[in-house]
Amino acid sequence: MAIERSTVVGVFRDRDKAERAVEELHRLGFRDDQIGFMMRGAEGTTVEATDDNGNRAGEAATGGIVTGGLIGGALAAASLLIPGVGPVLAGGILATIIGGAAAGGAVGGLLGMLVGSGIPDDEAHYYESEFNEGRILVTVKAGNRYQEARDALMRLGAYDIESGRGTTTGTVTTGTAPVGTARRDLTDRDTVRLHEERLQPEKETVKAGEVTVGKDVVTEHHEIEVPVRHEEVHIERRPIEGRPTTGEIREGEQIRVPVHEERVDVNKQTVAYEEVEVGKRQVHDTERVGGEVRREEAVIERHGDVDVHGTGAGIRSWSDMSPEYRQRWQTRYGALGGRFEDYEPYYRYGYEMSMDPRYQNREWRDVESDLHRDYGTWARTHGYHDDNAWERFKDAVQDSWDTVRGRRRAA
Repeated sequence: MAIERSTVVGVFRDRDKAERAVEELHRLGFRDDQIGFMMRGAEGTTVEATDDNGNRAGEAATGGIVTGGLIGGALAAASLLIPGVGPVLAGGILATIIGGAAAGGAVGGLLGMLVGSGIPDDEAHYYESEFNEGRILVTVKAGNRYQEARDALMRLGAYDIESGRGTTTGTVTTGTAPVGTARRDLTDRDTVRLHEERLQPEKETVKAGEVTVGKDVVTEHHEIEVPVRHEEVHIERRPIEGRPTTGEIREGEQIRVPVHEERVDVNKQTVAYEEVEVGKRQVHDTERVGGEVRREEAVIERHGDVDVHGTGAGIRSWSDMSPEYRQRWQTRYGALGGRFEDYEPYYRYGYEMSMDPRYQNREWRDVESDLHRDYGTWARTHGYHDDNAWERFKDAVQDSWDTVRGRRRAA
């Protein structure tokens, strides 16, 4: 989806062309509060203040802080100090932004000022670097007249992040550089900043379910043994001698013997036999997530008979280096079994850390503990499984570390 743009930025190498561009913008009906102009000033510079009729209104200069001036025949200019930049001559809306940010300087420097005027962050970095190389910036808050304002600046020799380097004849360069790609010639020293995307996990607590603890009644048949007593009648008969007796024979004589026994009645009594305690505890686990991320790698191309030297010369991207490390692994460890895929994260880690500014000019014995400590974070960021097997694979880290450092020394 195309990004809706409203602020145009044109970069000029020549001040006269920039002033003519401002005049053309006025002719097209753009107001002073829509147009901005900014160029580098110099300590002790005196800028003449002139009104719209060309009458000299005076001049002022105090240690490079200049007020007044004529830009494009109409814009009043002011010079202020921007932290980290120095004296800057600005006109129109840019002068208003600088002056409104803080007395004597712009909060956040030039980059913050550009972003504050509606320029996307990545483009602001580009225009900041162009300005630092001595170029002149002209901005237009064009609203829905974006293309009209941009065409006017391009006709008068400007270029921007989309068109790359402009020509000095006033024609528009139609190169093959894609939108968002800037090309510039190296004047003395320059840097290319490489970026990469990293996975940033976000955790959210959600309800996974619930556990209900209640009671139910279950009927069971139980039997218990209870000791009881009962009485039995014991009869013992024994013969006696037949001596004469005075007793008479009587009919119906009886002896009554009561017999007792214990009987068991069953009563039920409710007692507590168990207690169930319900609570929750935090259980820590690891969930593996992944996603496609992108990273920028330096591409060094030689055109013609050009020698390249330096700390990065001869060092290729990981995709180029991986086959070489696979061959080194096959030579050193192939006979022991296993897979290169198990060693690859450690080879790559040593390769990347050997070029990390934190570890520059340090020997392996001095960095091993730091690399061991940081490996888990690096592995998870790059989608590798951190199985805490450093002792097993640290030789692969050192192998790739020593290989890159050796090539850097030889370069």
